[in-house]
Amino acid sequence: MKVIVTGANGLLGANIVRELVNRDYDVRIFARETSDLSGLKGVEFERINGDILDPEAIDRAVKGCDYVIHSAANTSQWPTTYDHYEPVNVTGTKHMIEAVKKHAVKRFVFVSSANAFGNGTREKPGTELFEFNGFHIGSGYMISKFVAQQVVLEEVEKNRLPAVVVNPTFMIGPYDSKPSSGQIIVMGMGKKVQVSPPGGKNFVHVRDAAVATCNALIMGRIGECYLLANENLSYREFFALLNKVTGETPSYLGLPGAVLKTIGAFGTLFEKLFRKPAPLSLVNARLLCLDNYYSGKKAVEALQLPQTPIEEAIREAIAWFREHKPGLIS
Repeated sequence: MKVIVTGANGLLGANIVRELVNRDYDVRIFARETSDLSGLKGVEFERINGDILDPEAIDRAVKGCDYVIHSAANTSQWPTTYDHYEPVNVTGTKHMIEAVKKHAVKRFVFVSSANAFGNGTREKPGTELFEFNGFHIGSGYMISKFVAQQVVLEEVEKNRLPAVVVNPTFMIGPYDSKPSSGQIIVMGMGKKVQVSPPGGKNFVHVRDAAVATCNALIMGRIGECYLLANENLSYREFFALLNKVTGETPSYLGLPGAVLKTIGAFGTLFEKLFRKPAPLSLVNARLLCLDNYYSGKKAVEALQLPQTPIEEAIREAIAWFREHKPGLIS
């Protein structure tokens, strides 16, 4: 069976390709010619170069494939406006859908985001039944992923698109070549003082997310969404795990939400005046203040989502950084 994977240069994409190869799928990736594929070093796959905004290139890439896993997305932190993310995250997804329909693909697995659903608390974590509540935050990324997810689900309802949606939370683990979410590890290591925002996230080992995404090719129900979630941790708790793994004993500084948002407001003003990214924007400050907690119960039951301890995910991420990105962390 042939599977095509978009976004194979990303953290999740690289882990998905490795998992598919381990399962003896015939794997094809669709990537730009300039994409950094260092996370796939040593893995055998077929590569087709192209842009997610080029429908003809997508059509050629999908032709002959039995399955599609669409994980490509614009996840950059700047600019934060919707129009920055819409072309890749929404229009690109529409192009993929048209190719899937044309070539009668057996199943289309769309990688969305946990933030396409409302977040919850520790006592009542967000589930697939929580309505999206991200408009007030102003994150163009969050809104674009929600819109793209709605496009997919509408195609299921109206045109019987054979699609399943997976919604990963914050992924940690190896093969993070950018780095992307692993940046939180880079920022936390080797510091005399660890500055911690007031909020928290749900964390999941990226390999677990990859396993569940690949399982979605044959498991799960068409038209359903599955949160790929594991441990709900405050940022302070995450850094405590990081310090446990590294053996470091930095001082801790908790940053109040009001202070964080004030810094973020100045950052946003800086971005508007100088048209370049600030270290912190108001949108990102708001996100760092959220209790961004979710439950992965549905995916555990339907997609056999593993629940690897996040401490192990941190350990594996650090080991990969030290071997493949020397100088990135101390």
